[in-house]
Amino acid sequence: MTSRAGPISLKPLVWLALALPALDIARQFWFDDALLMDLLAPSGEWSVRLLILALLPGPLAIVLNPGPVLRAWIALRRNIGVAAFCYGLLHLAIYCADMRFLAAIIDELSLTAIWTGWLALLLLAIPAAISFDRAMRVLGARWKTLQRSAYGAFALGLVHWLLLEWSWLPVLVQVGPLLAVWCLRLSRSSRFKGVSHVSFP
Repeated sequence: MTSRAGPISLKPLVWLALALPALDIARQFWFDDALLMDLLAPSGEWSVRLLILALLPGPLAIVLNPGPVLRAWIALRRNIGVAAFCYGLLHLAIYCADMRFLAAIIDELSLTAIWTGWLALLLLAIPAAISFDRAMRVLGARWKTLQRSAYGAFALGLVHWLLLEWSWLPVLVQVGPLLAVWCLRLSRSSRFKGVSHVSFP
C-alpha cells in the first residue's frame, strides 16, 4: 500500500458496488413482484461470491508479486468480507420471511442442507464482527486466528449450496479461481518449505 489515502478513497465506491446486487434484489421484489423464494438463491450466491473475493487476494499475493491493484484489493478485503456476511443476513431474512412461522423454521433445522447454512452464517459472523482496526489491536495474534473461521464458513456455505441445488457446475465455475490459487500456493509452498509447513491464513 503506497499511501493510506488511496484505498480509503475507494471505499465509498466499493460499498456502492457491493450494494448494487442487494438493490437489484429489492427492485425485483418491489417492482417485478418476484416471489421471496425466487430471491433466496441470488442472495445466497452473492454471499458466497463476495466471500470468495475476500479470500482470494491473500493467497494470490503470495503466488504473484502484488502490484497496486492487488494491494488495494487486499486493503479492501475486510469490507468485502463484511458485505458477504450482510448478504448472508439478507439470505436469512428472505428465508425466514418466506417460511413465515418459527415452527416451520425449527422443523427444517434437522436437514443437513439447512443447518449447514445456519452454521456457515454463524462462523462468518465472527470475522465480520472483528473486521475493524481496533479489534486487530486488542486481539493481537488471536485476530488472525479468528478471521480464519471464514474458511469454515466458506466450506459450509458450499455444502449448503450444493445440497440445495444438486448442481456442481455453477458452484465449480465460481469457486474455480479460488481453488486454482490455493493449488498454486500449495505447490509453491511445497517446493520451497515442504508440505508440513503449509498454512492458509
